[in-house]
Amino acid sequence: MSEATPTVDAMPVVQPTLEDLGTPLREVTFVVVDLETTGGSAHESAITEIGAVKIRGGEELGRFQTLVNPGAPIPAFIQVLTGISDALVARAPRIDTVLPAFLEFARGSVLVAHNARFDIGFLKAAAAQAGHPWPGFRVVDTVILARHLVSSDEARNHKLSTLASLFSAATTPDHRALHDALATTDVLHALLGRVGNLGVTTLEELSSYTSRVTPAQRRKRFLADQLPAAPGVYVFRDGKGRTLYVGTSHNIRNRARSYFTASEQRTRMAEMVAAAESIHPIVCQTVLEAQVQEVRLLRAHKPPYNRRSTRPERAVWVTLTDEPFPRLSIVREVRTGAACYVGPFRSRTAAEAAVAAVHEAIPLRQCPTRLGKRPRGSACIVAELGRCGAPCEGRQSTDEYAGLVTQARELLTGNGHALFGRIADRMRELSAAHRYEEAATVRDRMEHLASGAARAQRLAPLAATAEVLAARRREEGGWEFACVRYGRLAGSATSPRGADPLPFVEALRATAEIVAAPDGPIPAAIPEETELVLRWLESPGVRIVHLDGTWTCPVGGAGRIREELRVARLGA
Repeated sequence: MSEATPTVDAMPVVQPTLEDLGTPLREVTFVVVDLETTGGSAHESAITEIGAVKIRGGEELGRFQTLVNPGAPIPAFIQVLTGISDALVARAPRIDTVLPAFLEFARGSVLVAHNARFDIGFLKAAAAQAGHPWPGFRVVDTVILARHLVSSDEARNHKLSTLASLFSAATTPDHRALHDALATTDVLHALLGRVGNLGVTTLEELSSYTSRVTPAQRRKRFLADQLPAAPGVYVFRDGKGRTLYVGTSHNIRNRARSYFTASEQRTRMAEMVAAAESIHPIVCQTVLEAQVQEVRLLRAHKPPYNRRSTRPERAVWVTLTDEPFPRLSIVREVRTGAACYVGPFRSRTAAEAAVAAVHEAIPLRQCPTRLGKRPRGSACIVAELGRCGAPCEGRQSTDEYAGLVTQARELLTGNGHALFGRIADRMRELSAAHRYEEAATVRDRMEHLASGAARAQRLAPLAATAEVLAARRREEGGWEFACVRYGRLAGSATSPRGADPLPFVEALRATAEIVAAPDGPIPAAIPEETELVLRWLESPGVRIVHLDGTWTCPVGGAGRIREELRVARLGA
């Protein structure tokens, strides 16, 4: 796979779909609703009247109006305000009868209300009390829209009566539900006309206009217009071509568009979009290829607005040193010929915890001096405490120490269940003595050790395999293929529905990247890439088409121990 980033001009032109462009406002069915109630709390008061108007494309499609018996006396001041009395609603239906009819009237529409929090809050509360599931309508609030579009120079406030007068509404609001809904409809049409002049033509753009999306984000939405609707990676860059952010998606265009809408709520993304001047796509054959490309680009560019995978060089391993009397060492590279190592660990702290776990079970030397010899005339504090098995000044023979190293190697490779049991016994002893914090520390150390050993056992076999070519059926038909060489994704491809897959397999093998065998027992890629490949290879439906080498993992290895520890923690 090439890691070069193609320009937008080099990308294939894809005919945009309705989903890509958004829903035009002229095709949206709105239901403008207004309620009259017995008070201001949706949980303590009740609905007395519902009025609604259904519109689409500027035309009225229907009306809904009914009084509702609230099941309790209407306060006197509410009767004066609305003109709805107890006598007027005495023979009206209850809300549990009215609500299903309203929900059917509004089905498939976008609800609109003036101060929608009030009206929609009452409707949701009524639905909950009646046992009706709320359909999850999209909502437009004309108050919020007016606050963006109507300045204080035009109107002293954003009340419905003020806006109805400003826009010369055909109906004057009078605290009766249908009349107020009709007035709100006229206000909505006037506000939509204003946002249309600002370039807002779809429902998605209208939603983002009334959200926390900044003007800078809205102005830059054109950056995503020419992106392909295909799986791959997208790269935000500033005016100097520097990479700001890298992401991946099944549909590059749709995902990039979301950074300019209400769906993007992360503050740092607003800052990133403000600095961005271009979006560069990299179309990939498969989602796996896109994920791998993302990891590689994160490592290469270290974008300031990405929070993960930008510092893979900080990973460390734990290994036994190549000395006559080996000890555990934390290293940044696994060299050729390393017989035993675990990791990688994402931090030095985690690696130190794994080392401490080994020392809980096996008294390997911890002194940094070579061959376990301390300077003449000095005291070895660790040895005096009985926590060091180094052959210092005749404490142990070389053969005895070799036995300890063998035990450590078994523990590091995850095959030493008895030694893990010894660590678990130590944890139980501490718990029995009510030394719970120390017991928890031992448990955490053991988990770090098991996790590091499990990662090494999963990565090493694939790192030693010259080639694995696997296939998986696609939902839309056909196959997707991945060619993996020494743990690195060398290439991917797809075949269409009904086509013979073998020619595609041979073409992939012939054109895939040539990968040299790694020097050490680690993959020819960063561990995160190899883990992505492993997850795909182990996913349901994947079939091995060709294997050059031996790809195995120990049945009773560290993965089993890690799972046992996870289950034990969940059951604690």
